[in-house]
Amino acid sequence: MNSMIREIIPFLIPIFVVEMILVGVTLRHILTHRNYKRGNRAIWVAVTIIGMQFWGPILYFLFGKEDE
Repeated sequence: MNSMIREIIPFLIPIFVVEMILVGVTLRHILTHRNYKRGNRAIWVAVTIIGMQFWGPILYFLFGKEDE
């Protein structure tokens, strides 16, 4: 079991780093902008944090981000 975890960790670390960067960029964008296509700031922060496994940030950039 322990050797299996050691084999998987090199693949999980980059995924985790990309996920944290995506969540950080999304939260920064939400907190620095006032206008959204749908919903409001509180809803998008909740969606981003609750749906943290890529889905929350992706949903925000598809449906919440105002076109500039």
